[in-house]
Amino acid sequence: MSVTTEKTVRELALEFPSATRVFEKLGIDYCCGGSKSLEDACRKANFPMDQVLDSLEMAEQASRVDQKERDWQVEPLADVIAHINRTHHKYTREEIARLRPLLDKVYSVHSKNHPELQQVRASFQGVAQELTTHMMKEEMVLFPYIVRMEESVIQREPVVPPPFGSVQNPVSMMMHEHDSAGEALRAMRQASAGYAPPGDACISYQTLYKALADFEADLHQHILLENNILFPRAIEMEPGHGEERRENGCACNTH
Repeated sequence: MSVTTEKTVRELALEFPSATRVFEKLGIDYCCGGSKSLEDACRKANFPMDQVLDSLEMAEQASRVDQKERDWQVEPLADVIAHINRTHHKYTREEIARLRPLLDKVYSVHSKNHPELQQVRASFQGVAQELTTHMMKEEMVLFPYIVRMEESVIQREPVVPPPFGSVQNPVSMMMHEHDSAGEALRAMRQASAGYAPPGDACISYQTLYKALADFEADLHQHILLENNILFPRAIEMEPGHGEERRENGCACNTH
């Protein structure tokens, strides 16, 4: 990352999208006040230059991290769940906290000339609330049970019956909520013309649409991993399910 203190905050935000998160966290205005040099902006915000430079460097390095691909079809379900919590759930919560005020800011300035922002804002508020509750239910109820079930199966111990009858019941609910989130994302994408900022979009507007596109992409990966790997494997592992399939002539292996 080539950062010079003479570059304006706006130039850095455009050149390194990860910098916008740092600026927002530190309260450095990269939009209306983006014409200031980084040095001047740090001085005005009363932040040590070295600290800001380090934060920018770490943010850029984090954005370049290329995690090793793992075959989640064979990894322990506990590892799959840890990955979901550590990456997708963490990212979703952080982005919801970041994008809510950013969307409000863009809406307050640009909604008069761009009424489509009302639909974008309403859809995001709805999906943000739904996902917050959704992730809490997974982390507090479904995921812990799947981990305990896997531990019992591996140790060849009796599996404690779940309070929800069968793991398929909460899985069906989670998948239904995934479909609802997908519909909200499609509504946002349609209202924003594919997250294409208009010609008069300020840098906050551009940052918002880029972040919403990234949010959508991550949620797609998140849902894909749960719907197509974690949930089917958990259902297959549930006591009685594998036996039933084998009685019906299926020789699939449980994990």
